[in-house]
Amino acid sequence: MSHPAAPPATRPAVEPQPDPAARAAFSEYESEPVPAHARRRTSSVAAVWLGFPMILTCAVFGGLVVHSVGFWPGMGAIAVGTLVLMVYVGALSYLAGRSGESFALMAMRTFGATGYVVPAAFLATVVIGWFAFQTGLTGSTLHGSLGWDQTGTTLAAGLLFVAVTLLGIRALSWIGVVAAPLYLVLGVVAVVIVATRSGGAELQTAPAAGAGALSFGAAVTLVVALFADSGTMTADFTRWARSGRQAVLATLAAFPFGNAVALVVGGLVVALGGATDPGTAGGDFLGILVAQGGALVPLAVLFVVVNLGSVCAHCLYNGAVGWSQLTGMRMRRTTLVLGAVGVVLAVAGIWTYFEVWLNLLGVIVPPIGAVLIVDQLLLAPRRAAAGPVGARGAWR
Repeated sequence: MSHPAAPPATRPAVEPQPDPAARAAFSEYESEPVPAHARRRTSSVAAVWLGFPMILTCAVFGGLVVHSVGFWPGMGAIAVGTLVLMVYVGALSYLAGRSGESFALMAMRTFGATGYVVPAAFLATVVIGWFAFQTGLTGSTLHGSLGWDQTGTTLAAGLLFVAVTLLGIRALSWIGVVAAPLYLVLGVVAVVIVATRSGGAELQTAPAAGAGALSFGAAVTLVVALFADSGTMTADFTRWARSGRQAVLATLAAFPFGNAVALVVGGLVVALGGATDPGTAGGDFLGILVAQGGALVPLAVLFVVVNLGSVCAHCLYNGAVGWSQLTGMRMRRTTLVLGAVGVVLAVAGIWTYFEVWLNLLGVIVPPIGAVLIVDQLLLAPRRAAAGPVGARGAWR
């Protein structure tokens, strides 16, 4: 008796796997280490950091330091603060380049799956305050220099900066390539204008009469505080490097080079007598450029938008990567939410309450990064060498 032939066995459908190269072009790897095939050249990662500190805000605070403590002590404070950042951010970058992990993932390694929430949420929120400050400063600066409507300009700038951040790490590299040379050229132009103006200019080395008391240590703290938060979160940028060594090399583009140049330009503007309100606006040199008229006016507008847009995009990216890990949301959706919050805060004028908050950051934030450095760079090799007996779990 014959039996009907059994139907041919069907193979289970296999879901097509995404092309790694295609994924690398669009994924930000916010919840996992950046894989080897997605890592970027040292020059690309360096461009991300280079354009970050070369901003008008650093010129403002470089001028404030020189105005308060004098030119040569101010240069000393800038040098010490920048070297501290170089060592601090460089060590954290080394860890990130070696592991490919974001700041939040690195914090989880040290503080545990529960404990990491506090430092990660704190820093990811703090940088949104930075975003709001810089966005508000964009509107305020263009209003003061060119008479533009402050609220409308702030809102438009905020929307533009959010759009740039949505493009991810690639956009941070692109904007860094533009922002750094633009700052360098226009900063030098401003210093030359002040130094060669009619009647000449003499370098004032003493603190300004009546300047607020600021010790050398406080000046160093101010310099460190400028990048205490994003410097601690450097892993969000340098995890894209191909090794720990390359991550450190990329960081050197910012500390010492970019940061020192930006601060010194502001200090020179004040010391040469070119600042209109050094006690408040420090070494802001935009007015010097605008006063010359001609082609420098549109260049000055481009400078403000690109320059402050660079730091806004970096800070919003930090916040979005951090909160994506905390909430499970995709990075770009998180960017839209945090960007909306930051723009509202900027339009509301929260950025005007900034200087005291900045000093506080210089004290509170660095210890978080210091714990990561000690735990993962200094203690981890000893625990590994000690074996199971000497090993102990991550902090909880």
